[in-house]
Order: sequence, then C-alpha cells, then structure tokens
Amino acid sequence: MNDIVTAQGAVTVPSPWAEPTPAELAAIDAEMPVIRAEVELLDAQITALDRVPNELDARRIRRARRKVLAARRSLANAPVFALLPGGAA
Repeated sequence: MNDIVTAQGAVTVPSPWAEPTPAELAAIDAEMPVIRAEVELLDAQITALDRVPNELDARRIRRARRKVLAARRSLANAPVFALLPGGAA
C-alpha cells in the first residue's frame, strides 16, 4: 500500500514576523474606545432591526452615535506622543 503525501510544505508556516509588533498593539489599544463605541452603536442598530423602533431605541441609537463621535474626537485630539510606544520621545 502506498501512502499519499503532499508535495508542498505547510501553507501557514508560523513565523516571528506574523505577530503584531508592540507599536501595532499600542495603536489598537489607543483605538479601543472608538472600537467599543462603534460596537455599541452596531448593537443598538441591530436591536432596532428586530422590531418596530420606538422612542427608547431611537434614544439608544442617538446616545451610541454621540459616544462614537466623542471617542473619535478624543482620539483625533490625542497628542501624537501618547500614541507612540514608550511614551514621549
């Protein structure tokens, strides 16, 4: 009986460069308030899709939109050195 084997190596070879760098992790961490606010907005919109939106749903969506805008504003106004790994130069 002959064994069937592949002629190629593994497609997903683990490599050290595949992991996020500390700078990329710091950027993700800095953007996390915006990500959380956008998830909350999406959750409010999905909840409103399941039924006829009422005043409470509209308020929840408006509140979530304001949170997204506030989080984006604070990220845009953050000093650049705060976003760099290791703090200020």
